[in-house]
Amino acid sequence: MAVFLAACATYTMHALKMRDSLLAGHPDLALSVAEKEDPEQKDVIASLNKGMLRRINGRYEASNRILESAKKEIEALYGASISENLASVTVNETLRSYVGDNYEQLLLHAFMAMNYIQLGDLDAARVEILQADVKMREWNEEQDDAFVRYLAGLVYEALGEDDEAMIAYRKAYNIYKEKTGTLYPGVPYSLKKDLIRLSYRLGLKNEYRQYRKSFNMTSYKPPRKKRGIGELVVILNNGLAPVRSEDAVQLFSEEVQDNLRIAFPVYREPKMPLMQATVNVDAQQARLDTVEDVDALARNALSEAMPGIMARATARAVVKYNTQHNAQEQNGLAGFIMTVANIATERADTRSWTTLPAEIQMQRLRLPAGKHRLKLEMKNAAGYTVDVIEDNVNVPDRGIGFAIYHWIAPVVKPPAANQAVAGKNQAPTHAKATSGDEGEDEDAGEDTGEEKKKKFFGLF
Repeated sequence: MAVFLAACATYTMHALKMRDSLLAGHPDLALSVAEKEDPEQKDVIASLNKGMLRRINGRYEASNRILESAKKEIEALYGASISENLASVTVNETLRSYVGDNYEQLLLHAFMAMNYIQLGDLDAARVEILQADVKMREWNEEQDDAFVRYLAGLVYEALGEDDEAMIAYRKAYNIYKEKTGTLYPGVPYSLKKDLIRLSYRLGLKNEYRQYRKSFNMTSYKPPRKKRGIGELVVILNNGLAPVRSEDAVQLFSEEVQDNLRIAFPVYREPKMPLMQATVNVDAQQARLDTVEDVDALARNALSEAMPGIMARATARAVVKYNTQHNAQEQNGLAGFIMTVANIATERADTRSWTTLPAEIQMQRLRLPAGKHRLKLEMKNAAGYTVDVIEDNVNVPDRGIGFAIYHWIAPVVKPPAANQAVAGKNQAPTHAKATSGDEGEDEDAGEDTGEEKKKKFFGLF
């Protein structure tokens, strides 16, 4: 019974161990905690967290390997077994295999695409984008993800596929517009410029005029491709997604004419305010726009799932009530044990992809081709800079370069440290191969400061 009850413990405690290490500025320790779980790579949620933490530690190939395992397991689990569904009604919902909410499944493809972008493989990133598109086509339009559509447009445009990019930008714009105020703060300004610029480049005159008018940007002149000029897309994964907790209520059941205890998942803490990110390159300075509010998506997904969760919890409580009363009639001790077991096993399913960022933010800059020094400042509500990320970036001639970062909270840096400032998520000196990742790290020596910076930031 002790082993059984231990297996029913909520996922929250394990998630908090990983997050505590991230908040303490030790993503390597967070990864070591995650790697101990599920060595056979059959648990989707464990693989998702390993994939994100490997990514945060700059191990993009290893990240994509474990995320690919999660992807395949999700596909295999779509036909849920009868025994799993029965267990979720008679014991608790944690016995159901986790396949992730729809937004998590789409972000799985998005982060795999970002891994490929940081590995310099845009064609592979395009494959991930296409796979996400297949899922969104299978689901209803309410499940479309604006950022995934926007990222698709960026990948297509970087590959020179302007027609496909325009289609993706249109879809992203429609989602942002329809869900402004609920899931998104608004249409990103950078996307407005992308629609105007690309419609002009493709000769879509009516669409071009319509966008300029509806965006109130009639004075904006879209730039043309010019030799010696390129663009830099800066993406920041800011903060951490919320963690689900467990709550319980006593509800009166007409069926058994008694109060029943029902446990269900909640987001107990309100959304935490994030630091405002400002990017500086050469003489240009711009604030990053929120292109994906993961926190809002997580809360919305739970809200939409709650009617089903409560219905299953009520049915489960009735089943447990009847079993313990039947046991009580047969034997007093058996009834007591069944009562204790029913109370202990009534646990909410608090699993979610907790290593996701709270928000994904972005800015797009037009710059001279070549190398530049980038500075990303994290500012609090008072406008005070609490942390700085600095790195060298490369802007391709008449092309698009990407600079992708993770930031959670500031870390006190030693005064003598001669290395890039990397916020909370600075990569460890050396990441060893771990379970399910043998042979990943062939470099046995200590990385230089420049190598650590490149592994963490993933610029190309």
